Amino acid sequence: MCADILDLSAGAGASARPPEGKPVRRLPVGAELQPDGGVHFRVWAPRCREMAVEIEGLEPVLLEPEPRGYFSAWLRDAEPGMQYRFRLDRDEQPLPDPASRFQPEGPHGSSEIVDPTKFTWTDSEWRGRRREELVLYELHIGTFTPEGSWEAAARELSALAELGITCVEVMPVAEFPGRFGWGYDGVDLFAPTRLYGRPDDFRRFVDRAHGLGLAVILDVVYNHLGPDGNYLKRFSDSYFTERYKNEWGEAINFDGPDAGPVREFFITNAGYWIEEFHLDGLRLDATQQIFDSSDDHILAAIMRRVREAAGDRLTFVVGENEPQHARLMRPPERGGYGLDALVNDDFHHSAIVALTGRDEAYYTDYCGGPQEFVSAARHGFLYQGQYYCWQQKRRGTPAFDLPAESFVVFLENHDQIANSGAGRRLHQLTSPGRYRAMAAYTLLMPGLPMLFQGQEFGSTKPFVYFADHRPELADAVRQGRAEFLRQFPSLASPEMQERLADPADPDSFRRSVLDLSERESHTEILALHRDLLALRRDDPVLGKRPVRMDGAVIGERAWILRYFGAGEDRLLIVNLGQDLTLEPGPEPLLAPSEDQAWRILWSSEAPDYGGGGTPALYRDAILHIPGEAALVLAPAAVAEEGDG
Repeated sequence: MCADILDLSAGAGASARPPEGKPVRRLPVGAELQPDGGVHFRVWAPRCREMAVEIEGLEPVLLEPEPRGYFSAWLRDAEPGMQYRFRLDRDEQPLPDPASRFQPEGPHGSSEIVDPTKFTWTDSEWRGRRREELVLYELHIGTFTPEGSWEAAARELSALAELGITCVEVMPVAEFPGRFGWGYDGVDLFAPTRLYGRPDDFRRFVDRAHGLGLAVILDVVYNHLGPDGNYLKRFSDSYFTERYKNEWGEAINFDGPDAGPVREFFITNAGYWIEEFHLDGLRLDATQQIFDSSDDHILAAIMRRVREAAGDRLTFVVGENEPQHARLMRPPERGGYGLDALVNDDFHHSAIVALTGRDEAYYTDYCGGPQEFVSAARHGFLYQGQYYCWQQKRRGTPAFDLPAESFVVFLENHDQIANSGAGRRLHQLTSPGRYRAMAAYTLLMPGLPMLFQGQEFGSTKPFVYFADHRPELADAVRQGRAEFLRQFPSLASPEMQERLADPADPDSFRRSVLDLSERESHTEILALHRDLLALRRDDPVLGKRPVRMDGAVIGERAWILRYFGAGEDRLLIVNLGQDLTLEPGPEPLLAPSEDQAWRILWSSEAPDYGGGGTPALYRDAILHIPGEAALVLAPAAVAEEGDG
């Protein structure tokens, strides 16, 4: 079509606006159908003098310039399903729409006109989930099922609902190059990747989840764009800035010259997922790499847009923030950005040390001792301003004013499994008893628990880093990944470096696909997670949110949390060491209520979970706690004191 572009004119059926007047737009940019027919195109390209849209089957048409670097046109004959590109200043290469809703041939191909209203939703009664009742489940659509599609993933949602999950967290799906990838190198932020299906397949997944009582949040990357297929700078240099150093490429310009349309682009994207896909919230990746010194921080603006887009539906936005800045979770009236929660890496790092004994790299500042787990339950982050030796600087800010539901706790997620080198699951790196005990603590402590796909049935499939890039970029990614893992001395030796999974090898992707048949063969660990989530949900004390609790250390590797109820309490005991006899027992939280004793309500050593059985709780009126186990105790009449 290069020759055609030389004779461009407004063209038949083309104008800046429909004949009826001002175009009706849901988003400020992109291709949008108009109520009375045709499609309105709008794009921000201040570095261009001229902009044309080329639509399959139609003549190329010039867009009309608007103030502030925008171009737009209404085309009467454009329809859903047609593919299009923009040609900038009569360049040789036409480009996809920066706000494309779908890229059927990947990020280098044409954009497709999508009708976001044709899908028939059935979730009109859905109002979302309260933060206090959330149990998150992180999954990667490409590896969650052998088919790696929205349709296949939707078929598995009922199993998650039956397990006790209440919120599905989907790893990033913005279009990215190649045949497989984690999704954190997305380049078309409005286009769900073609690898998993069409946009309506995504909508059908969300609709199915809502029908089962599951909320759905999406992991979005607003700190950088991927290195391949990112054409934003061809439209404007102002999308990025050199004022800040970004770990993965160029930083996004949220506060410099011409930042207004850039901010609008990302804020619009956040609302887009909530409005057009009925999502219940977002997971904001690596917020410490989102730089903004303006009075209205971009994160606060994104939060306002998410709430506005949801209307009367509840939303949940969780951030990843490595430096642990509590300000992100405080409401705007208290100087914060209004996020609902942050990921608590401190809890994970302590758990790894406690369960594996490894305290290398970013685990070096954790002991894995009982006090850390008590403090995590009481205060969330363990580092709230203390000196952090690994980084040789202070880490975190005070968070004592924030409720437990502000912190997401987990034993596995995509990053941490992959950072083990071989991508092995945590239950494979520790003893069965210790794993069951820590799983119990994670799911019953006051924070918001999160499982990673397959964790609930003890998946034996690894999860490694995989990304399909062109050869020269694949080499750089491979070297970068190996260099990153060298921070772990155990992975720095030549023999271990040789065994690291090659991100570009299709086998790295294939080996990470779940084997769902393990649900049937690993019934004991599945029963463990199902029963724990039922206890968290249904117990009259443990299921009450927010909880009233306190905690204490009772041994070298043992601790307790006491949950206070109306008339009866619960005592959660975790012992990662050997058998423990509490004699003496000078800890008031161990004391049963007056005229009562404790009885075992739940034990991680139950045979149904693969445990070796639980001995009697009392021996000569002294509490006896089995080693490598967790117990939940409930009050009983004194006459039942000998029950075990």
